[in-house]
Amino acid sequence: MEETRARLIRAARAAFAEKGYAAASMDELTEAAGLTRGALYHNFGDKKGLLQAVIAQLDAEMVAQARVARERAPTPWLGFLDEGVAYIELALEPEIQRIVLLDGPAVLGDPSRWPGQTACLRTTTETIQALVEAGTVKPVDAEAAARLINGAALNAALWVAASDDPPAVLARATEAFRCLANGLLK
Repeated sequence: MEETRARLIRAARAAFAEKGYAAASMDELTEAAGLTRGALYHNFGDKKGLLQAVIAQLDAEMVAQARVARERAPTPWLGFLDEGVAYIELALEPEIQRIVLLDGPAVLGDPSRWPGQTACLRTTTETIQALVEAGTVKPVDAEAAARLINGAALNAALWVAASDDPPAVLARATEAFRCLANGLLK
């Protein structure tokens, strides 16, 4: 069963990245996976469920890449900033741009309500609370600050992905993100 799911996700990920969600046909997806529509329906319910699974996989990869940026930083504060900037920078990746930031919201609705964002919010809240306790960040409601920081990073990534000139918008977005986040410093 896991192999069937993996094959469908792999085929969908390639098709969604190349053609976009709307243009990717379920028949082509299942054929590329060497499976039937029944396998798709059984494992994911429908094409939308398959998109959710693809986004969950990509989201996990995005979190891991952003975490690497955080871990390379010399201080917890700089790691926090670098992690947010790394997330925004991922909007330049064509696969992430198309599937997660353009098609995902169009099909699945508000990304701030996706399960991956809920986990990210929890981690950001914990990070901010630790920075408050360490005296790096002003005493602030950690959840409120996390919601605002995560919202800023998400909206910056959406802006970069939808722009006509993503690299130019990225530079503007990351500069503004750093300014906003620095407002939390004690």
